[in-house]
Amino acid sequence: MTSAYLYATARTPFGRFGGALAEVRPDDLAAVALRGVLDKAPRLDPETIGDVVWGCANQAGEDNRNVGRMAVLLAGLPTSVPAATVNRLCGSSLDAAIIASRTIESGDADVVIAGGVESMTRAPWVLPKPSKAFPAGNVTAVSTTLGWRFVNTSMPAEWTVSLGEANELLGDKFKISRVRQDEFAARSHALAAQAWDEGFFKDLVVPVPGVDLARDESIRASSAEKLAGLKPSFRPDGTITAGNASPLNDGASAVLLGSESLSGLIGLDPLARIAGRGVHAVDPQDFGYAPVEAAAKALKRAGITWSDVSAVELNEAFAVQSLACVDAWDIDPSIVNARGGAIAIGHPLGASGGRILGTLAARLRETGGRYGVAAICIGVGQALAVVLENQS
Repeated sequence: MTSAYLYATARTPFGRFGGALAEVRPDDLAAVALRGVLDKAPRLDPETIGDVVWGCANQAGEDNRNVGRMAVLLAGLPTSVPAATVNRLCGSSLDAAIIASRTIESGDADVVIAGGVESMTRAPWVLPKPSKAFPAGNVTAVSTTLGWRFVNTSMPAEWTVSLGEANELLGDKFKISRVRQDEFAARSHALAAQAWDEGFFKDLVVPVPGVDLARDESIRASSAEKLAGLKPSFRPDGTITAGNASPLNDGASAVLLGSESLSGLIGLDPLARIAGRGVHAVDPQDFGYAPVEAAAKALKRAGITWSDVSAVELNEAFAVQSLACVDAWDIDPSIVNARGGAIAIGHPLGASGGRILGTLAARLRETGGRYGVAAICIGVGQALAVVLENQS
């Protein structure tokens, strides 16, 4: 089997809910990211693309009908380029990259593009379909922006608590204080702002045509002291607030993966090798802690340990779950999200896996570190992780 390599990455700026990207359809956002990563490999003949694997968590509105295929068509690729859309909720685009890497390793294709998109702003309200025409009584429109809807009554109640309550429970279990969470969130904003100011994201982010958005829209000048003044969001006496959890966002990301032989065809050296992959599942309410074992599996398959890792990109769904994972890994916290994380940058669900993978490759290239880990927690009790080996 051959190895799979990461050759290029691109993402849009991440817009806040109802913000600068609110008028942009998710299929158009996907096409921007897809076109953006292809523009980084101008010698690549699009006819040679073996597949496009795209992630999306919602798929209830304009992102329906296989949004990956819609992105291919809207980006102007040949109609012969196939595409599939995968849904592993928050891990969708990282799952897309994992699927793409396996496709390359098995020899089924020499080049595959993976990515993901989410417009949480444009996620529609939906109505349950009646079993007969013109039912008596009222029906309730349900928002598809985030979280459970149309919950099956056979599910145990503890499985279907809100994402916020699930992480309050995690904070209780590991005794993670509000102070630590606010400090972690403030660090995320400070590091993300610094990364933009220093030009770190310049080559990673592509503009959305017709939109005046030059950088991620949710980054704020926040301090732990300011964040301490926010009210809890899920419990009157809780620790999770709008300031120490990821916001609702819009955006798209893409990565170009290929075999070693692709390098000579497109004139680009690979950025990183996919060295290990891991997937893990836990009780649904414990989803925030699932990256602990997903990363352990990915490291084992890469044949390394945490002592070999110099950079970690952990998607910050909530500060409390991020801290729980970092504590469990017993690693130097300074190597985690050193260029900011999702609390500041944003978490458009289907796009976040591609973002952390691209950021991880860029961090390894910047520092010269050999190995890095990208990990993401996933609602309903799952997580994914990927180990990258720097090729620069």
